[in-house]
Amino acid sequence: MMVAIIDYDAGNIKSVEKAIVMLGRKAILTRERDDILAADHVILPGVGAFGDAMDKLHRYGLVSVIREAVEEKIPFLGICLGLQLMFESSEEAPGAAGLGLLPGRIVRIPDGENLKIPHIGWNSLCFPNPGRLFQGIAEGSYVYFVHSYYLQAGDPQMVKAATEYGTLIHASVERDNVFACQFHPEKSSETGLKILQNFLDI
Repeated sequence: MMVAIIDYDAGNIKSVEKAIVMLGRKAILTRERDDILAADHVILPGVGAFGDAMDKLHRYGLVSVIREAVEEKIPFLGICLGLQLMFESSEEAPGAAGLGLLPGRIVRIPDGENLKIPHIGWNSLCFPNPGRLFQGIAEGSYVYFVHSYYLQAGDPQMVKAATEYGTLIHASVERDNVFACQFHPEKSSETGLKILQNFLDI
């Protein structure tokens, strides 16, 4: 079993690799088409800016490879910025098209009293719809977030986890072989490792 972690010069890739190895799986950091399409699972991690990240995915020829991997039904997981890139657009980069793998848009967390942006810290999850990533995980479990923008999913049925931070945040989505988390499972202690294990078991 081999997990391809897409390397497009975005941050946070090494911590994802460590978590996968801790779970007993082989991980490869790669931007090579053949490696990605030969993998049993593919992860698109990342922290940073939406527009810059899309530029890098185009520069490295990864946009078509990602779409091909999804079409080939390889289980595919986006994490943090990786989640945001999977959607159609982001207020952070007007005019920049996302990957468009799922319907929805990325918007800025609204300013609020006593609300720090970026949102950094632990928040509890609720589960509006059953999701395969959350099997064996109790509702109300805490996971770790770092973000200033959040997902408004175009299809409420694909939202499998949500949290509140000044507004309702769609924290995880799932459709067919495509999964995404706004939070960082690789930094979310035992709960996060269980989420990653559930993904690897698909």
